[in-house]
Amino acid sequence: MSVRKRGQSNGHPNGSTKPLQKIDDARTDPYRWRLRNDRGVQTWHYLQTDEEVKQWPITVADKHYLGLGTGLPELPPAKTPMQAAENGLKFFSKLQLEPGNWACEYGGPMFLLPGIIVTLYVTGMPLSQPEQTEIIRYIFNMQNLGDKNGGDGGWGLHIEADSAVFGTAMNYTTLRLLGVSPDDPRMRKARGCLYDLGGALNGPHWAKFWLSLLGVMNWEVVNPVPPELWLLPDWVPISPWRWWIHMRQVFLPMGFIWSKRWVYAKADTDPLIRQLRQELFTQPHDDIAWARYRNAISPADDYNPKSWLLNLVNYLLVLVWIPYLRFDWLVERAERWSWKLIQMEDANSDYADLAPVNSPMNMLACYIEEGPDAYSVRRHRERIHDFLWLGKDGMMCCGTNGVQNWDTAFTIQAMYETGFATRPEYHQTLLKAVEFLEDQQFLEHPVGYEQSPVFSDPPTAKTSPQYGYRHVRKGAWGFSNKAQGYTVSDCTAEALKATIMVQTLANPNDLSKTLFPVVIPEQRLKWAADILLTMQNKSGACSSYEPTRGSERLELLNAAEVFGRIMVEYDYPECTTACVTTLHRFNQLYPNYRAPEIRRFIDTAVQWIRTNQRADGSWYGSWGICFTYAGMFAIESLATQDETHANSERVRRACSFFLDRQNADGGWGESYRSCETGKWCPHPDGSQVVQTAWVVIALVRAQSPDREHIARAVRLLMRRQRPNGEWLQEGIEGVFNKSCMISYPNYKFIFPIQALGMYARQFGDAEID
Repeated sequence: MSVRKRGQSNGHPNGSTKPLQKIDDARTDPYRWRLRNDRGVQTWHYLQTDEEVKQWPITVADKHYLGLGTGLPELPPAKTPMQAAENGLKFFSKLQLEPGNWACEYGGPMFLLPGIIVTLYVTGMPLSQPEQTEIIRYIFNMQNLGDKNGGDGGWGLHIEADSAVFGTAMNYTTLRLLGVSPDDPRMRKARGCLYDLGGALNGPHWAKFWLSLLGVMNWEVVNPVPPELWLLPDWVPISPWRWWIHMRQVFLPMGFIWSKRWVYAKADTDPLIRQLRQELFTQPHDDIAWARYRNAISPADDYNPKSWLLNLVNYLLVLVWIPYLRFDWLVERAERWSWKLIQMEDANSDYADLAPVNSPMNMLACYIEEGPDAYSVRRHRERIHDFLWLGKDGMMCCGTNGVQNWDTAFTIQAMYETGFATRPEYHQTLLKAVEFLEDQQFLEHPVGYEQSPVFSDPPTAKTSPQYGYRHVRKGAWGFSNKAQGYTVSDCTAEALKATIMVQTLANPNDLSKTLFPVVIPEQRLKWAADILLTMQNKSGACSSYEPTRGSERLELLNAAEVFGRIMVEYDYPECTTACVTTLHRFNQLYPNYRAPEIRRFIDTAVQWIRTNQRADGSWYGSWGICFTYAGMFAIESLATQDETHANSERVRRACSFFLDRQNADGGWGESYRSCETGKWCPHPDGSQVVQTAWVVIALVRAQSPDREHIARAVRLLMRRQRPNGEWLQEGIEGVFNKSCMISYPNYKFIFPIQALGMYARQFGDAEID
């Protein structure tokens, strides 16, 4: 039996967006689906009767998300960049939802739906039949068939990835739990792929966790997840509160469930589970010596191999700690404290939780602890819908409960940078967008913070167990909506920046007055600035959810295997730039508010941006693909210090990095392989609209004199635009933890609009043929 290596599975370049092999599946009537947006909480609903359809008309935005065609008219052909930008905005503004935000899918990862479906299966709380039908359709549409990644029939870590055990075993299991027959030819193809990869026993730690609680595997195959780690004193360097928020919030319920050794009660009698025990392995289920496969993993999955230290720790836990030192009283204490921390997470997010990995785990923990009829279980079940999104390919699970705040803030900024903000026909669009941000700002700290020993006003970065080790949040914005409950550095910064842009915009007819009313008052803007001042690391840079709390050496304990840079917060040029540029603008508006602290923050942050630049002129991006994304941000930071192509050697190197990689058609296209390898990898499908726009924005901000090179890129953006003003979806845009890609579909509107408008304002709005 051959076992493939990662990235060498089929000889086809990753990132391909060629069409999948089409097989007709059952599907629902797309015209009966509606998106409900309740103050940024987005859920999809299937209307069962004609009367419901009549009472709830389908919207342009619904049609767009569902791939039905918007019916929006063709616009006069754009002859200049600004005309193209306006055509784009005319289309995109029609997608604004009633609360004022823009919505979209946030899909890509292929390991999220399985956790939800497994949890709902073992708790006996299935999704509706229309939802199940659309999830089946989505998973099959994402399968590697036909020309996609060699057509081996498996699934990867994300929708553009080569097949791996994690994606293949878990999505196969999901389809079976949803009622798909093992005799479906695509399921036979998937099993062949899985066997070629060594079977489910070669899955990573997270796959073994889910399959063990489902009863398909035995808990002996799962490397230990001891909740006793939460009992370590806070000063201990490996204490979980020091880990990155996503890692510790997954480890928390995972450790609770592992400690309970909880297994689906009907596993031994459920015919489907018994069948899965035969379908997922290359040897008889009864013959498997589970403990021997704790460290087994397919090379296709092993992006971040376990360190010698982690292997030693696991060895000691299994042979010494668990049999001899893990006393019942200690286990009880660890489980009690873990349960308390789970409750804190639920309370601070109204059971939405951080993301759809820990959310179903928390739901299962509540089910175990409080029973199926508990309010906590029922509320978790309701909030699962926040993560589900319906698109043209079916129903997926988003990486969080949306990107509402993030995309709305960037859209406001694009309208400001292009000059459209002063146009009367866009005033209502802008005002609604700012009103949405006003509604989504956190106006209170996490539950328990004000009673904790670290309470301070203004707040600091100090944290404590009394409120679950969370970061402060009064005045902050999250990535998606207020319900999710988590401060994010760059989301706070971009929302604050967008608000200041609009609220300080002068009225062209009377420069002594502002064009828009004050929607977010001064005090709340200052609260947001206070939050940003808590986000800086000792290096001068900023991380995402909170400052770095632990050493990078904690990566030696990274047990996830499929992800890199996951154990702690890191320094990011994107987050750092967002904070720098916003505090720079805030300081201009309020020069006397915490001025020395803001000046120190900006100076040290910009110096970090300078030192983080690579010798070739690039910056590595951690949240978008990859060097194009980070370079756009870093150059914006330097621009606040008046560093341009004319006076800065580092800016000239950054520009040269981009220009040396410009494609013959004038655009740029970067593969997600750049994120994995840390080296520039061209996109196999050539130039991409989004990445081309990022580079145009960077070169304009840098005041690059290479006008013709930029004009060629602008031509590409204009050529790719459709007659109704939209741009079509191309390759995936985002990334997290180096190896998993994620979609930001609104980027194809926001950044081309901004790039075209900025070019026109910098170089003139002459016709481009």
